[in-house]
Amino acid sequence: MQIEKLVAFHKTMGDVTRIRIISILANGPKRGQALAGILKLTAPTISHHLTKLKEVNLVRDRREKNSVYYYLNDDVLQHYSRALPEMISNKGESNTMDNQKLTGEHKRILENFFTADGRRLKTIPAQRKKKLIVLYHIASLLESGRKYEEKELNAFIQTFHDDYATIRREFIIGSIMYRENSIYELNPREMWAPID
Repeated sequence: MQIEKLVAFHKTMGDVTRIRIISILANGPKRGQALAGILKLTAPTISHHLTKLKEVNLVRDRREKNSVYYYLNDDVLQHYSRALPEMISNKGESNTMDNQKLTGEHKRILENFFTADGRRLKTIPAQRKKKLIVLYHIASLLESGRKYEEKELNAFIQTFHDDYATIRREFIIGSIMYRENSIYELNPREMWAPID
């Protein structure tokens, strides 16, 4: 998950009116006027808060004849609610190359999949664990906090393997990097998929 999205969620939920709207919508869809009546607020105030909730995908709307009903996106609420505790609980785990000693097994995997000089990847491993070890090794050479344009990231990956599109996609799948508008950035190490 993008850390910016997690921050945006928590900022949005840092308002008592929005929490009240979420708790009301948890019991079923409501019209904006009904929410205004229940909360004793004006329609423009409710509209403002609903817009903020829609920006983080917590609320969706559906028009039925002349009325617009607002629904809680419960899956998104559950996802964001679990994200921070999971990130914190994974912090101490040995799921990154930096946080753990390279075991003999990891060294053998890197030796098997990279050329003798360690500069080129012979093939992308099919097995998930081996693939993550290889991806972590490559990603550890990227700068944390730096934003990479897609062309720049492709050129970096090509120094290791010609199939840059697959490796770039695997960075996203493994939560090693995130992408927004064709700009890539490393996620915090705690968010990377764990090596099983």
